Amino acid sequence: MKMALVRLRDAGQLLTYQVGDGIVIGDYVIVEADRGLDYGEIVEVGEGDSMCNKQCCNQEKDTTVRTILRKASPEDLKQINENKKEAKDAMKTCARKVREYKLPMKLVDAEYSFDRKKIIFYFTAEGRIDFRELVKDLAKVFKIRIEMRQIGVRDEARLFGGVGPCGQTLCCVRFLKNFEAVSMKMAKTQRLPLTSGKISGICGRLMCCLFYEYKTYRDLSKGLPKDGQIIDTPQGKGKVISVNVLKRLVHVALEDGRIEKIPFPEEPSTPDNE
Repeated sequence: MKMALVRLRDAGQLLTYQVGDGIVIGDYVIVEADRGLDYGEIVEVGEGDSMCNKQCCNQEKDTTVRTILRKASPEDLKQINENKKEAKDAMKTCARKVREYKLPMKLVDAEYSFDRKKIIFYFTAEGRIDFRELVKDLAKVFKIRIEMRQIGVRDEARLFGGVGPCGQTLCCVRFLKNFEAVSMKMAKTQRLPLTSGKISGICGRLMCCLFYEYKTYRDLSKGLPKDGQIIDTPQGKGKVISVNVLKRLVHVALEDGRIEKIPFPEEPSTPDNE
């Protein structure tokens, strides 16, 4: 059975759906969602078992078989665009209500479900917010289901987009399906300067690329000496002054003052247990 990962709306969760022929990555589709119809974008297509076992799928042991109703028609896309315009006006109303209730939260975005039976407001905040009275007030105004969803700064960056330090469109916008935990260990393994300006994205968090590049650097670093280490070379003992992990090339300062480039053959690969 062919399955697809679908990102609901522009900022919604990833869910698996059964997919038929003629629907490919990048297509917008109309799907059955929580309490109504919604739309989403196909981000990946594959066989059922492999898709359901993916870590990027936001469902744990969920055996529900959802079906894509149809590929979005020109009329559907027109309604989606109209919903987006209406959501901007809804944002203004919600922002005014937030100020009235003096809630310590920052509104980021708003989305209508495809059938306009629900509107989701996304916000950031330092801690938990009691927005029950706000939701009641908004429900009276819009007369539909209201959902307040707190997101992180990385989600905010994905919503607004931008260009990373590398000069490319943000990874979270272009291809990442889910955010993974990124650690300083990954930056150290890649021998990057441990200053926030060099290893942080526009969201202020460690760059996502550190995660998916980490395994390559970790594997290529095996068997390489560390900076400052004294090693034996064919030309004599020397001190390691720099290491090029990707080329597995080590620059060594010999005792007589010469600088030599010492290549290190790549070690045989071993099973990944990390």
